Amino acid sequence: MTSGGDAPGMNAAIRAVTRSAIYNGMKVKGIYRGYKGLITGEIEEFKTQNVSNIIQRGGTILKTARCMEFKTPEGRKLAYETLQKEEIDALVAIGGDGTLTGARIFAQEFNYPVVGLPGTIDNDLFGTDVTIGYDTALNTIMECVDKIRDTASSHDRLFFIEVMGRDAGFLALNGALASGAEAAIIPEISKEKDQLSDMIEFGLRTSKNSSIVLVAESEVTGGAIGAAERVKKEYPNFDVRVTILGHLQRGGSPSAQDRIMATRMGVAAIDALLEDQRNVMIGIQNEQIVYVPFSKAIRNEKPINRDLLNILRISSI
Repeated sequence: MTSGGDAPGMNAAIRAVTRSAIYNGMKVKGIYRGYKGLITGEIEEFKTQNVSNIIQRGGTILKTARCMEFKTPEGRKLAYETLQKEEIDALVAIGGDGTLTGARIFAQEFNYPVVGLPGTIDNDLFGTDVTIGYDTALNTIMECVDKIRDTASSHDRLFFIEVMGRDAGFLALNGALASGAEAAIIPEISKEKDQLSDMIEFGLRTSKNSSIVLVAESEVTGGAIGAAERVKKEYPNFDVRVTILGHLQRGGSPSAQDRIMATRMGVAAIDALLEDQRNVMIGIQNEQIVYVPFSKAIRNEKPINRDLLNILRISSI
């Protein structure tokens, strides 16, 4: 099952889970449209051919959907009844924070084996160095910023580029480093100080004619539009433009890294079930597969590498 926002590499994970399970003598069923399909019974038995020729495709062949009904005890009971009816003994859920939160509650309520895979471009799940889809999204951001830089330098403009990440600055910070942007405004630091003022006073005002700043979408940062409005008001000498990359970041064929990682995690999910693991997320730490309890993956905030902020500042002078 895939749930929540889609991420490049989900299909590679579906393929690996399916084929690893069949290799180990299990039967596999695909649940369409996440928790919604689990409640309505939109389920199909998967053979190895069901996952042929999908590793290179973005999105998810199992589709995904938000499901408010699953947030209620009644909805979860219907989901459990569907699993019993379909004779499904364990669930592999691929998704982000919301998906794993739902999986944890469900597993506890019904004492049901669930293993999670971290599928989110935000890279915000604790206990894994990277999540499925993050590398591809980062490369997409880099390519987009490269194109925007051409016009920014031609017109001596200050571009604010908004990237996804919700409450996490991984895409903005590493996207800025990869694309040679001048700065990144991220929620982890915006809670502590005025990044916009600091950024302009430090460098943009004195040494730059054209600049690119990546902004993480967040109420804390105010997003790219909020940053641009402030600059127009407080620093009117700048010619400011805004680009919001939006769902561009979620699309596209997954990178080699995402395909390899998703495949490793998919096989590891079946290994975990064979070891009678439950209520765990498959993670990768220092290139090694680890089992992370749902409670840790969800509750703990994943720290940003603050050294990278200083590297970005040094390299953008």
